[in-house]
Amino acid sequence: MQEPEVKKIALELLETEQAYVNRLHLLDQVFYKELMKEAKTGKMIPEEVVKMIFSNISSIYQFHAEFFLPELRKRMEDWNRNPRIGDVIQKLAPFLKMYGEYVKNFDKAVELITAWSEKSSPFQELIADIQKRKVCANLTLQHHMLEPVQRIPRYELLLKDYVRKLPPQSPDRGDAEKALEMIFMVAKHSNAAIAEMERLQNLWVVYQRLGLEDDIVDPSNELIKEGPIQKISTRNNSTSEKYLFLFNNMLLYCVPKVIQVGAEFQVHLRMDMEGMKVRELKDTEFPHTFLVSGKQRTLELQARSGEEMNAWIK
Repeated sequence: MQEPEVKKIALELLETEQAYVNRLHLLDQVFYKELMKEAKTGKMIPEEVVKMIFSNISSIYQFHAEFFLPELRKRMEDWNRNPRIGDVIQKLAPFLKMYGEYVKNFDKAVELITAWSEKSSPFQELIADIQKRKVCANLTLQHHMLEPVQRIPRYELLLKDYVRKLPPQSPDRGDAEKALEMIFMVAKHSNAAIAEMERLQNLWVVYQRLGLEDDIVDPSNELIKEGPIQKISTRNNSTSEKYLFLFNNMLLYCVPKVIQVGAEFQVHLRMDMEGMKVRELKDTEFPHTFLVSGKQRTLELQARSGEEMNAWIK
């Protein structure tokens, strides 16, 4: 019973690959090519922007159209004599790392399409004209561009199913299991690329809010927590509103700016993590307070609730 099911999954892989190559052809040979041709005349959109929108789609298209699809097709034609696809997918897997660049660029590409559609009506008209063609099936450029982002998870699902249905003694078992492991690693690589991009973007936003102080801007920093806090002044028994940014290597003690031109905060004090101590204070007059003492200074801080205080201490 399992044999026909295994073949059915392998055929589904081939059919979806053919449809995928058609989609890649549309992106690379129709959208990209025609926009590039217009960009070269210099009136509609800069060539650089077109390249930024489509990232490395040409390499992805060539790889699938000239290598993976023909290999898969050849294998399926020979299925009755040699029922296996694991080794073909193993050859494919390392090349899927080039998706990292495309996936990382996807959000930026969509933003550029939106921005230039508003900025340049010839650009908008050309895209609308291509989208009207039968080959686009009434779908937008953005929709077609999402396809490569979804392709690796699709391989993973199909291959998982394939391995599950393979008979234990199948000659393809070893190769198929290894191929699945390789695809899984590539998917992880792709997700890690997105996570890293998001981390850097968020970090950059924080640095802008802090006024891009030279000694603070470092791409290896990691923001752990941020939020408002009350600073207790023991001298006159009062509190004042401050703001903390806690990184993996430093605590920034900031003052919100009244007039927010450029930066949102002014850094009053930078405390290194090294040698820092944190402890809760039992103060009846000021509940939810804790003490942060570092090499530079000691701060007495008050959170809005016990829960918030514990989150900071942690």
